Amino acid sequence: MKKSYSIEVDCAACAQKMEDAANTVEGVAKATVSFMTQKMNVEFADGAEEKKVMNNVLKACKKVEDDCEIEF
Repeated sequence: MKKSYSIEVDCAACAQKMEDAANTVEGVAKATVSFMTQKMNVEFADGAEEKKVMNNVLKACKKVEDDCEIEF
């Protein structure tokens, strides 16, 4: 399953750091973050629970940018 989320990213370097952080979360098959579109695209691993995974993605991203917000 693939989903797209709105995300607030201040710069391209931050977007890359958030993308790297999201890709370490269990249940994420692949995540991409676009500074230009302010979007995070997430492909979930088979059987992953979207809400639980996204809460963990948000926690991982907040370690990079403590004011990070993802709308899910």
